[in-house]
Amino acid sequence: MKNGLEDYYVIKNNKKLRYGYTTGSCAAAAAKAAARMLLTGETVENIDLMTPKGILLHLEILDIHKGEEEVSCAVRKDGGDDPDATHGLLVYAAVRKKKESGVTIDGGRGVGRVTKRGLEQPVGAAAINRTPRAMITEAVEDIADAFGYTEGFNVVISIPGGEEVAKKTFNPRLGILGGISVLGTSGIVVPMSEDALIASIHAEMRLRKENGGDYLLITPGNYGAAFVSSYPDVDVENSVKCSNYVGETLDYAVNLGIRGILFVADIGKFIKVSGGIMNTHSRCADSRAELMTAAAIRAGADLETAKQLLETITTVEAIGILKEKGLLEKTMAEILPRIHYYLQHRIGEAFPTEAILFSNEYGFLGETAGAQEMLKHFRKDKEKQ
Repeated sequence: MKNGLEDYYVIKNNKKLRYGYTTGSCAAAAAKAAARMLLTGETVENIDLMTPKGILLHLEILDIHKGEEEVSCAVRKDGGDDPDATHGLLVYAAVRKKKESGVTIDGGRGVGRVTKRGLEQPVGAAAINRTPRAMITEAVEDIADAFGYTEGFNVVISIPGGEEVAKKTFNPRLGILGGISVLGTSGIVVPMSEDALIASIHAEMRLRKENGGDYLLITPGNYGAAFVSSYPDVDVENSVKCSNYVGETLDYAVNLGIRGILFVADIGKFIKVSGGIMNTHSRCADSRAELMTAAAIRAGADLETAKQLLETITTVEAIGILKEKGLLEKTMAEILPRIHYYLQHRIGEAFPTEAILFSNEYGFLGETAGAQEMLKHFRKDKEKQ
C-alpha cells in the first residue's frame, strides 16, 4: 500500500533517502480510524491523515479490536530512511465515547509519563507533545462532525515496546518514565544526516546573503522562531534555523562575509554556549546544570542553592529556583557576557554577534549588550519589504 510519501525524499551521497511519518501521525491516524469504527460499526482498514506539513498520508490500520464501548487499532511507525529507534513499532489508539464534550488524551503502555517540571507537558501527564495532541483532537473531531456525533471521546495512546526503546533515549534522565514520548511538529520525518543538515543550513544562509541579508537572524529551532514572532516588527520568515550547529553556522558565516548575527535562543540550548560548547546536542555535551550553577555562584548563590541547581534536570527548573531566590537577573548578567565571548572567540572577531535568551515557560530572560542595536537591522529589512 502506498502511504503518500513516495515522491518525498532527500539526496545523500547520490542516494535517495525516503521520508517517514512521526509517532504523532501514527497516533492521530489510529485514533481517527478507531473513532470512525466506534461510531459506525464498520471496519476501517485504511485511513487518510493530513499532516501539519501539508502532506496527506494514506495509512494502513492494523490489529483492530472492536467492542460496543471501545475500539482500538494500530498504525505501524515508519521513520523512512532516518535512523529512528521507534521505526517499526505499533502505535495504538483506544477510543471510547464520553458524555462530556471535548477530547481527553492519555497514554497507556509504552508511553512515558512526565515526572519532572519544566517539560512541555505538566507533571503526571502522558509524554504526548502539543502537536500530536492537536492532531489527535482534530482527527477524532473530524469523524464526530462527519457522523453528527455531539459528545466527546476518551483516547488512550499505547506503544508496546516503548519501555525498552525509551532506555536508549534521554527520557529517563529528563524525568519521562515508563516509555517513549509521542513527538513531531510536522507529522513527517525528514531523513537528514548531520552532514546533510549542516549543508541545508549553509544553503539557507547563502540564500539570505545573496538576497541582501548581510545580517542574519538565527534561531536553533521552532521555539526560537516562535519567540521571534513576539516582536511584531521583525520578519520571522527571514530567520535561519541552525539546529545544534552553532559553531558550524558561525564558521560558514565568516566565509560568506556576513556582517553580523543575532541569535535568539532558548536558555536550554545556549547555556551550553556560555561554556564554549558549540554543538548543543545532548550527545555532545550536557553540562547545563553545572554551567547554570557556576553562573549562579558568581552571582552570589549560597551552597544550598548551588546544590539545588546541580540536582535540576532542566533549565526551566533551574530558572524557577533562581527566580525564587531573587538571583535570576544577576545570574543572566553572568551568563550573557560569556555567551558573547565564546561566540566572538569562535570567529576571531570577524563580525559582531549578539544573543537574546528566552524560556518557553518564563519568556524573555536577557540579552547581550548590543542585541537591541543589532535588532534594528532586521526591523529595517522588514520595512524595505
